[in-house]
Amino acid sequence: MGSRKTLEKTENALLPLIQYEGADRGHGAAASFLLWTLARISAVYAAVVQLRLFLYRTGILRRYPLGCQVISIGNVTVGGTGKTPMVEKLARELAAQGRKVAILSRGYRKKEKGFGARLADKFRFGPGGAPPRVVSDGRRLLLDSEMSGDEPYMLATNLPDVVVLVDKDRVKSGRMAVRKFGCDTLLLDDGFQYQKLLHRRDIVLVDRTNPFGNGRVLPRGILREPAGNIKRASFVCITKARGGDTSALRERIRKLNPTAGIMECNHDPTCLVGAFTRERFPLSKLRGMKIVALSGIAAPRSFEASLEALGATILERRHFADHHRFSQQEIIDSVNNAQELGADAIITTEKDAVRMTRIDRCAVPVLFLRIEVTFLDGADEFRRCVEEITFKPA
Repeated sequence: MGSRKTLEKTENALLPLIQYEGADRGHGAAASFLLWTLARISAVYAAVVQLRLFLYRTGILRRYPLGCQVISIGNVTVGGTGKTPMVEKLARELAAQGRKVAILSRGYRKKEKGFGARLADKFRFGPGGAPPRVVSDGRRLLLDSEMSGDEPYMLATNLPDVVVLVDKDRVKSGRMAVRKFGCDTLLLDDGFQYQKLLHRRDIVLVDRTNPFGNGRVLPRGILREPAGNIKRASFVCITKARGGDTSALRERIRKLNPTAGIMECNHDPTCLVGAFTRERFPLSKLRGMKIVALSGIAAPRSFEASLEALGATILERRHFADHHRFSQQEIIDSVNNAQELGADAIITTEKDAVRMTRIDRCAVPVLFLRIEVTFLDGADEFRRCVEEITFKPA
């Protein structure tokens, strides 16, 4: 727990310096030295990333085929592109077309077993360790968000007919999906960088409001790999595209990848849902409400802008680190604070809601904004992607 809090504090201190273009200007000597040091580390990191890709591309490191459709949905930046709703939309569409779909996730920041339990797994299950965690078998939800990670739990909750598995080794979880559950289509959640499992197609999401951060690779910027690596993508989806000019970004993407299909979408609110009651309310409920916006996501700006666009007045913006797991006391403190401010409700994101410990009585209701993907341009490219996977021509 202590190491997680330390990590979150480090993220909160560092992100404002590296997340956006120009955010590193105007700081003192200490910050400048830190950024200089991070730039040296970034150069090494980028070289390692490129070497790893070269080793996979040349076959020195092996990619494992599983004899079925494998599609990755990911990005080249750290967080904030709206990946999970896109995974949900694609999985739902493929399942509707008759495919037996499994989502393979790493389960970022799920609760890990202790050293003794992991050692025991080695003896019980061999070198590969314990089998993947089954969040959903396509019929039942089997794990909570703490054991599965927030995104897998959220996907399993919203996709009752889809198998959701969690393991760092997605070759292992892919084999389980095919052999045990009879799946013929595997979606790699956040899988663009996962090279060990052979992909048929890669869908890369790019945030229009902050496409490539400051253009630098981690830890000096927010790029997981150089932006030019987007050339591996089969399809590129520009997210958060409503209300902005995408022509320059499309041109930049086209220079990096001349052949990928380009789509534009927005992550639009559909309703409000009680975080603990699951009661649904129309978006019109937000009009005129005084709220506290609470979030633990990589890029909270668009979430808060959505609330204001729907007519809410934000009295306070409470930010936690990405993937922050809320304690019961933190929720109680947030509710008490909202009550003191005279807020009508606390509004959070769906991803944050699954990480909240249930509270039976709240003086101020806690609601989350349910988000779904809406295509603004390139819906035909999405259909083409689905048709290529399902082998069904239009």
